[in-house]
Amino acid sequence: MSDPFRAFGGVNPCCIPSRKREQQEALSRRMAEERLIVRSGSTSGMTKLDGGPFLMGAEDAEGFPADGEGPIREIHIDPFFMDSTPVTNTEYAEFVCATSYQTESERFGWGFVFAGHIPEEKYRRIVEDTVLGHEWWCKVPGADWRHPEGPDSSVQNRPHHPAVHMSWNDAQAYCDWAGKRLPREAEWEYAARGGLVQKKYPWGDELTPEGRHLCNIWQGEFPKFDLGDDGFTAPGPVDAFPANGYGLLSVTGNAWEWCQDWFHPTWHMTATGVNPVGPPEGRERVMKGGSYLCHKSYCNRYRPAARTKNTPDSATTNISFRCARDL
Repeated sequence: MSDPFRAFGGVNPCCIPSRKREQQEALSRRMAEERLIVRSGSTSGMTKLDGGPFLMGAEDAEGFPADGEGPIREIHIDPFFMDSTPVTNTEYAEFVCATSYQTESERFGWGFVFAGHIPEEKYRRIVEDTVLGHEWWCKVPGADWRHPEGPDSSVQNRPHHPAVHMSWNDAQAYCDWAGKRLPREAEWEYAARGGLVQKKYPWGDELTPEGRHLCNIWQGEFPKFDLGDDGFTAPGPVDAFPANGYGLLSVTGNAWEWCQDWFHPTWHMTATGVNPVGPPEGRERVMKGGSYLCHKSYCNRYRPAARTKNTPDSATTNISFRCARDL
C-alpha cells in the first residue's frame, strides 16, 4: 500500500470549546432511538466484546453533577466489536485518499488549537481569536487534522497518533465509509472499564499505582504549565500506554472520543436498561475518555464514568474517535 500521506505533500463547559453554530445540519441528526445495526465493515483491528450486564455511571464526589454521571445503574449490552485504538492519522488519511473528503475544519478554514502549542513568535501572526472564558483555546487559520497546530505543523511523523480536529460529523463520515458506526455511550463505557466493576479508572482506583503513569493527562498547573511527567504534553501515539482488561488502548486521556448519543444530563434515569441509545435528538453529542488537557483541578473527566458534550461540528486538537460494529 502506498503512503497515504503522500497525496497531501507531507501531510465547552469542560476544557473543550465549541463552534456554537446557531443551526445544526439536518443530515447529522440521526435518530438515536432507531439503534442502527451496522455489520458490513471489516473487523480487522477491532476487539470482540461479549457484552452482558455491567454497572454504568458513578456517584463519585470528584464528578460533576451537571454532567449526569449518576445514578449507578445496571445496564445490559449485546455483544459488539470496538476498535482497539482510536482512528489514527494513517487510517484517516486512507479514508480521505479514497473519498477526497474534507473535514469541517478544512471547510471552515480554521480550528481550535491549545495556546501552549503555538510558538510565541508566531502567536500574534496566526491567532485570530481566543475563546472567552477559555483563553487557552485559540482560533487558528489553517489548523486541521493534517496540520494540528496550524499550517506550519504536520502529521507526517505522527502516523500512530489519534486523528484529531475531528468533528462528530467527520467521525460519522469515516464510519459510513468503513461500514462501521460510532459506539453508543453505554458501549463505550462498558468497553473502557475493561471488565472491572465500578473502579475509578480502567486499571483500578489509584491514578498512578506505584508512581506509574498509565494515561496521558496534564501534570502541573493548568493551563500554565504541563510538566509532562507521563511523557507527553500533547496527544501521543495510541499505543503509548498498556491496554485495559479487554485489550483496548488509549481509552483514558490523550484525546476525547465521540459517541453516537445525543447528550442529556438526566435522560438515562428513565431510559431502558437494555442497549440504551440516549435521547432521540439534541444539540450536543456525548464525548468520553478525557484528553491530555484534563487535570484534577479543572476537568478530571479522565474516568470511564465521566462524560461531556460538544456540538457535532466542533473540532479541536484533543477530539478524536474510534468505531464500533455489530456482530
